[in-house]
Amino acid sequence: MNSKMKLGTMIAVSALLSMTAKAQEPDTVKVIKETIIKHDTVIKEVAPPPPPAPPAPPAEPQTAAKDERPPLRHGEFGVRYMPTFSTLRFRNQYDNEIQGEVSLSHGFGIMLGANLSKNIGLQAELSYLEISQRYKDQNLERKVDVSYLNIPILLSLNTDKTRIVNLNFVAGPQFGVNIGSSISSSSNENTETVRATVGASGTDIGVAYGTGLEIALNKMHTVRLDFGYRGFYGLVDGNADQTSKNPDTYNVLIRTSRQTQAAYAGLTLCF
Repeated sequence: MNSKMKLGTMIAVSALLSMTAKAQEPDTVKVIKETIIKHDTVIKEVAPPPPPAPPAPPAEPQTAAKDERPPLRHGEFGVRYMPTFSTLRFRNQYDNEIQGEVSLSHGFGIMLGANLSKNIGLQAELSYLEISQRYKDQNLERKVDVSYLNIPILLSLNTDKTRIVNLNFVAGPQFGVNIGSSISSSSNENTETVRATVGASGTDIGVAYGTGLEIALNKMHTVRLDFGYRGFYGLVDGNADQTSKNPDTYNVLIRTSRQTQAAYAGLTLCF
């Protein structure tokens, strides 16, 4: 009896263990499957490596600037027309002062320049000026003509010689040569006991100064249009008193320095 009970007990335990093993098998498989799924999920969540950056486009070649300026022109040669305003002071035979009228005279000249840099230069000018002025002396109307050859040597300061438009300022000594003078009257001079003459000094020295506007007419700046102002202040007396040479004549010019105010317009070649 006891043997049968033991055998039955053993069979029951064995059956129970077998059932327990079978019951646990699906859970094991389930756990393995879940692990595989979780592992697969982890692999899928890994971000792919970023694509390589596209190559940078080749640099474009630099083009010349639109406002590229030509090289500095070191030499200049120009011609100019110079309308000039001037006044002369006169006297009569009794040594009374007579004020002359302001007159417009016409001058012509040439210019030769050298540019040391785009801001500094030197220039020399040679100009012919004929001053013609009228005045009244009692019942006579007189006309005085004096011609000068002027030679200024000037230092030029510029905003920029390489630009299309340049503004300059000039100053320097000027040497003048009197190349002729005359006087004429509108009526008979026989009523005068002393004859009027023009005793202008043969040379004079002074200071020339002014400003100018230069405009290039072509891309290479080889042709230029010039406009400007030129003044002159004499430092020496422009009168050459001739009374000691001839007592029957008197000099109509009063002892004073020559002063002129002029404008100019010209065409210049640059090289």
